[in-house]
Parts: sequence; structure tokens; C-alpha cells
Amino acid sequence: MNIIHIITGLDTGGAERALCNLLQGGMADMFDCHVVSLIDEGTMGSKIKALGVPVTSLGMKRGVSSLSVLCKLRKIIQEQQPDLLQGWMYHGNLVAWVARFFSRNKPALVWNIRHSLYGLIDETLLTRQAIRVNRFLSSRVDVLLYNSHLSCNQHEKFGFSASKSKVIPNGIDVQNYKFSKVTCAKVRSELLIPEDALVVGHVARLHPMKDHPIFFKAAVKLTDRFSKLHFILCGKDVLLSNMEIGQLVPARLHSRFHLLGERNDIPYLMNAMDVLSSSSSWGEAFPNVLGEAMACEVPCVATDVGDSAVIVSDCGVVVLPRDESSLADGIERLLLMSGKSI
Repeated sequence: MNIIHIITGLDTGGAERALCNLLQGGMADMFDCHVVSLIDEGTMGSKIKALGVPVTSLGMKRGVSSLSVLCKLRKIIQEQQPDLLQGWMYHGNLVAWVARFFSRNKPALVWNIRHSLYGLIDETLLTRQAIRVNRFLSSRVDVLLYNSHLSCNQHEKFGFSASKSKVIPNGIDVQNYKFSKVTCAKVRSELLIPEDALVVGHVARLHPMKDHPIFFKAAVKLTDRFSKLHFILCGKDVLLSNMEIGQLVPARLHSRFHLLGERNDIPYLMNAMDVLSSSSSWGEAFPNVLGEAMACEVPCVATDVGDSAVIVSDCGVVVLPRDESSLADGIERLLLMSGKSI
């Protein structure tokens, strides 16, 4: 079977990592796969290529389509003649729908929706339009895949075809994500974090959906309550040198905030955490980071967005989104249960 995956871009993110994990988990060995990125190869392209899967970038500018991009896509489809086209996220879904018309054998079409839908107000104008067109075309797709039950219900209520829905939750590689006392000590030593410190982690790229401002407000509050408290944050553009982030951390607390930017060793870093926090205010469907942290024996404080409450269950605390006091109280509750002196 020949499968073409069409995705918006390949920068580090939940959907991009899920695609890479899917290919690495056996799909690349079982089928002839090809990944088409609408924008560029980002950080994940080289990892996918290392699996022996070809990656083609169409070079589309964000928000701008062009005849040359469609010509490139048409050439790929006509050369490959795929048996199955899989779109990833709203924009990739639409391009996959168009790509189907370039094939002689009319391949099966699967859309992958990895986003919760509380409303359109927080989305960009282009994404709002993409969601509406997805809704209109959803009945003409063979399968609508969701990674979250809440997301599935939300999209169906919004008008997406209910008869085509299937939910497949994200999987976690528990061989890769696991706790080690030795690794914990090593990470803390490298970051100059005391062995007896309390450490709260936050793993997310800098994006309004992830609500870093709320997290930092809660974190700064907690530093006054816990003298041994440190924070490890990683994700694209999450650096003190980034003015958008730097202004959220008082200079007097810089030594207690370890902002590492984009990293490819998340399982390693999670070993040093006592608590992981997810502060997203919207958009999340199935946050991988929660399952990954729990596999590393790290309890989680998560905002009640997407399937977070179901994932965390009794292994953490679920709090209100967009509420710094609720988030701070949730983190404090788990820190007090850690058994460490404060």
C-alpha cells in the first residue's frame, strides 16, 4: 500500500511528533510512505527521512497558496498514485482533499483532527475559514480520525460528519519515557539545581494556546511560598533572551527559572521534575506531554482542556484554564504531597 501523509509543516509539535512516531512504530516498514509538508521540513523532517521515508516540502508561505505549489503537489500525486491520502490538521486536510483529484485511482481519504473546538474566537482568521471548509467537506471523507473523545464530540456538534468519526488516543512509548534516579541527579547537576529542590516542569512551544503568561504568573507566586522551588521549561522560543518571555520573570528569580528552548531530550529532562504543569487555555485535544510525564512517574497539574482530565485522572490535579490562582493552588497541592521539605 502506498500512503501519502500531508501535513502543514514539520516543526516540533504534537501532531508532527505523532506522525514521526507512527512511521517509526511500524508504518514505515509495512507500507510505502511519503510525507508532504506544505511549508518546510522544520525540525522533524530529518528524523522522518532517517526512517527511510521521503519528505517533500512544497515551500508554501503561511496563509498564501500559489499555482506553483499546486503543480508540485499534482506531480507528486501523479507519480506516486497513492492508495491512501492522510491529511494532518485542518490545512493539511484540505490539501489532501484537493490532492485526491490529482490521482487516477481515487485513493481513500483520511483526515486527522488533533484539536479541540471550544469555539472559533481564539483561532486566526485563516484557521477559522479552514475549520468551516473542513466541516462542509467532512461528509465526503472516508474517515475522520480524532485523538480525543471531547474533540470528536465538539466537532460533531459543530457540524462535522458523525458517521465518519473514529477516535484513536495517542500512545506513549514507555520504553523511552521512564524514571531513573541516576538520570534525575544528572539533569539537576547539569542545570545547577540542588538535589533537594522542588522542580516544576512545563513543556510547550511558545504559542498563545499554551498560555505561558498564566503559567509564569502562577510560578512567580509559588516562589514566595517555596524557597527551594525551581522551574524547568522547554519548547521552541521559550528562552529568557526572548523578550516576550523574559519580561514575565523578575530578574531576582532568573536563577530559579531554567528556560532551555527547544530540546529533543524531553524524557531525559522529565526525570528531574517533581511536578509537570500544562497551562493550555484552549485547542488541546490529547496533550502528549501529560502521558509522557506520567510514564516518567511525574504527577501532573493540567488545565481542564481537551481530554486532559481523563488522561490525568487520579494521577494529578485538574484546574480551571486561564486562572493563575487555580493553577498555582493545584501545583502547590502536589508539591506538598511530594514529601520533600519546603
